[in-house]
Amino acid sequence: MILIKSISRMKTRIIVNPESDRGKTANRWKKIKEALKYYLKEFKYEFTEKPLQAIELTRESIKEGFNFIVGVGGDGTLNEIANGFFEENKIINPEATMGIIPSGTGCDFIKSLNIPKKIKNALEIIKSGTPSLIDIGKVIFKDHFGKRIERYFLNVADFGLGGEVVKRVNEKRMERKASSYLKELIFTMLKYKNKRLRILVDGKKLPEDEYLIGAIANGKVFGGGMKIAPEARLNDGLFDFLIIKGFTFFEFLRHGWKVFLGTHLTHPKVNLIKGRKIQVECEESEKVLLELDGEQPGILPAEFEIVPLTFKVKTSSHFFEK
Repeated sequence: MILIKSISRMKTRIIVNPESDRGKTANRWKKIKEALKYYLKEFKYEFTEKPLQAIELTRESIKEGFNFIVGVGGDGTLNEIANGFFEENKIINPEATMGIIPSGTGCDFIKSLNIPKKIKNALEIIKSGTPSLIDIGKVIFKDHFGKRIERYFLNVADFGLGGEVVKRVNEKRMERKASSYLKELIFTMLKYKNKRLRILVDGKKLPEDEYLIGAIANGKVFGGGMKIAPEARLNDGLFDFLIIKGFTFFEFLRHGWKVFLGTHLTHPKVNLIKGRKIQVECEESEKVLLELDGEQPGILPAEFEIVPLTFKVKTSSHFFEK
């Protein structure tokens, strides 16, 4: 565990995604802002108005001297803010710290940090929590136009079934329609075809085979509460790589619920590998979707690499405890 006991005086900017939680964040912002005045002496805030804008707002804020960037939104908002801490593959200010006020539909990343979803309790951590160094993941992939992209992720990246599910979930959110990861998972699984993949973990080849999903986990939970990597640690310098061979739909119905309890690791088609670098390729004729922290930015091939103990987030002092 690495905790940063003290930092220089916080200069705070709040970045708010009003569209998060299907637009509910916009309605609750007035109460959050009033509460923030009690917990923080001074702060400035900005609303995002379009996708990926939080990256630039964060980057500009850090360059202007803000060293405490607080995200109000869900996992996708936090992902954008985390990416804004970096420029040209380097962290802009190593002393800059991220704070979290959860206001999204899933809010899975906070579960690995032991940050409560209740806003009042999260604000206590904003005020009195400890800036702590954690690992962050970096991925190189293709966007939907074939352009090579580099992005960072905080929690979980996955490919295959998960990418298809997130695509459907996000389409429903854009339409402001009620949905859930579980509902779209079942629907997608009915039609999904397993993908033949070539995988390297720290240079070692896995058997080329047909796989259902691969999850590169820094945190423990994704998909609105699925304990995909119950052993994952945010400060161990390793990914927990879960690769699942092809399930039939009936196998999925029989065993899929286990991922909500974190008891799926003993299934013979589930393989857990700890590693620092994962490379994944698919057949040229296939389009295998990629998911990062609840967003669906592109496709395979992709290369994932852990960046150890580089990113600071403010949380309770006991968040590494199991």
